[in-house]
Amino acid sequence: MELRDILAIKKAIDSLGEGELKPYLRFILVKIKLMKEQEGTLETTVTELIELYDELMGLQEKRAVWYPVPACTHVHIVVGDSFAGSMKQALKGLGWAETHKLITLRENYAIGPLDGLDSPEGRKARSNWFRDNITEAFEAYTEFEEEYNELLDKLEQIPEQAEVIIWTSCNACEQTGMRHAIHLMRNKRNSISVCDACAVCEELYNRPDAFINYRHSGEIPADKIREALIHLDGKGKLCAPDITRLEWEWQEIMEQAGMLRIWRDSKVLEVPVDYYDQYLLEMLDKLKPPTDDNGFLKSARLIGEAIGYCEQYIGDSYFEYRLRELIYDGILEIKGVPAAMRFYSIRRKRRAESGPPVCSLIDESTQNSENTSP
Repeated sequence: MELRDILAIKKAIDSLGEGELKPYLRFILVKIKLMKEQEGTLETTVTELIELYDELMGLQEKRAVWYPVPACTHVHIVVGDSFAGSMKQALKGLGWAETHKLITLRENYAIGPLDGLDSPEGRKARSNWFRDNITEAFEAYTEFEEEYNELLDKLEQIPEQAEVIIWTSCNACEQTGMRHAIHLMRNKRNSISVCDACAVCEELYNRPDAFINYRHSGEIPADKIREALIHLDGKGKLCAPDITRLEWEWQEIMEQAGMLRIWRDSKVLEVPVDYYDQYLLEMLDKLKPPTDDNGFLKSARLIGEAIGYCEQYIGDSYFEYRLRELIYDGILEIKGVPAAMRFYSIRRKRRAESGPPVCSLIDESTQNSENTSP
């Protein structure tokens, strides 16, 4: 199989919403089980799996129906495939799919270099960083370029009469993505609104006795997004000074040389690359590994706990990257192969020469919370 085929398969899988993955996986596992038990003919099962493959690979063309068209009245710009999947379901549920179109920014803007992102050189530097540090980021630079050019093409297709709604929430990824979208639309004359999806849903649904505080829009189910769409009523419309300010803030973010960003005090702030190292080590110390595993803890469990208690939205891939760095630095020991978090376990290095302690840089905002996590 050639690299371009692997990349095409990965792109098809990444484009699936969270609710779409399980039915496909369930179907595949059932068919494999039938093959193992020799129930039904092998030829029939293979044919069905090939049909499923063709369907999945053709989903990209079906998704083209969400591209801006001349007659559309609204264009929604969202950050992340998970939120995009829920937004599509919400728009379909309201019967708005014909007039409301969708553009997805697929970047995790909280991590990796952003300097020069609007230039081929900057995009290549970002692609190289992900290739070198994030285990699942094996995409070629050419694919990164294709996605970026596709994004520009979609933005160019937005008709002048369409209202543009850029969705965001209180995290560095979506806040930075929102500013990037405004920068990319600087030559468009459309009306632009910014909507905080998490804040709207919390206002609509939270009660003193039952509430959810969302960290990113991808956590919101489609039915709640549908209600948020109904209650928009033209709120959040930006004036010219707002657009200028946000575009300038994007330029400031791009000038930062760091690889990690957080959202604090209504700003996207650059923090050191090892900002969460001490947090991960403290979390490791709190968790109890299985008694029969010589003190080793599955890295996937540690990362899951770290994500669950972290008030910032960073993504599991960055935590896994920092675990590997702690291993390389001699602070942690490893059992297994660090090809992906599910393949290895870790523990504190037990030799005295385990290296200097990692400086604590835990988010100040967490010191007043019930949790001791950033």
